[in-house]
Amino acid sequence: MKAVSCIDPGMPIPDPAAVAQAADLIAQADGIVVAAGAGMGVDCGLPDFRGNAGLWRAYPALAASFTAFMDIASPAAFHAEPRRAWGFYGHRLALYRNTVPHRGYALLRRWGERAQNGALVFTSNVDGHFDKAGFDPLQVDECHGSIHYLQCLTPCSDAVWPASSFVPAVDASRCELLGPLPSCLRCGGPARPNILMFNDSGWIGTRQDRQAVRRHEWLDRVRRPVVIELGAGIAIPTVRHFSHRIAQRPGAALIRINPREPHIGMLPGVAIAGGALDVLSAIDQHMGQARMGHA
Repeated sequence: MKAVSCIDPGMPIPDPAAVAQAADLIAQADGIVVAAGAGMGVDCGLPDFRGNAGLWRAYPALAASFTAFMDIASPAAFHAEPRRAWGFYGHRLALYRNTVPHRGYALLRRWGERAQNGALVFTSNVDGHFDKAGFDPLQVDECHGSIHYLQCLTPCSDAVWPASSFVPAVDASRCELLGPLPSCLRCGGPARPNILMFNDSGWIGTRQDRQAVRRHEWLDRVRRPVVIELGAGIAIPTVRHFSHRIAQRPGAALIRINPREPHIGMLPGVAIAGGALDVLSAIDQHMGQARMGHA
């Protein structure tokens, strides 16, 4: 598969006053909390699965059978049609491996490096792009798991292992895995991604449990956290709920970046309408101009 380069969605430059306020909040923070939803990956040209329309554009074979995202993204799909389920997840695994994280990831990492307590990432994305962009894996909490790890479908144990040896060959026109199905290292039965799916009672959450422990330890040390929330919608509000909890702490603030749903209500902070890459670039440009002004 050819490497995918990230694209600028071409959204207009966001409100300068909101950008300036966000830059000030970041400068005052003693810890940067990055809370990222699907919109963070969309700016890399990745498909948007927040509705069936986005899924069906990316996977015409699923459109032809009227297969909804909730149906293919479920353990039931691996039991009923394992080659189709792995056609979907195997294609995504290869896509994420070959996609370059956009410049916004590097900006967030740089801002975190300047903060006294560094940065913490909380993301519902399973693409592994924060690790790929150079964030400390010990400071990343993937609340829905990661496509780069596997587990037993049954499951026969709590084992979770890297998917690095699995190189999927997929017929994209049929959304079907062509090569061997991945198998469990313990029992030899079918394996699945270590991702929290819909109607999923078999997800092994031990890896994410360890990430959550480290997240709580980090948050206990921070007194002035600023949450930079990116592309987190309200349809599956896991990331938004997390952002709200942190923003309600004394000394905390929220920067919500979202093209359609940026409102923050009574929470302290600022709402900015726009795509993740565009807004992060605008904030960084403002920071650079401010430093030049003080030189």
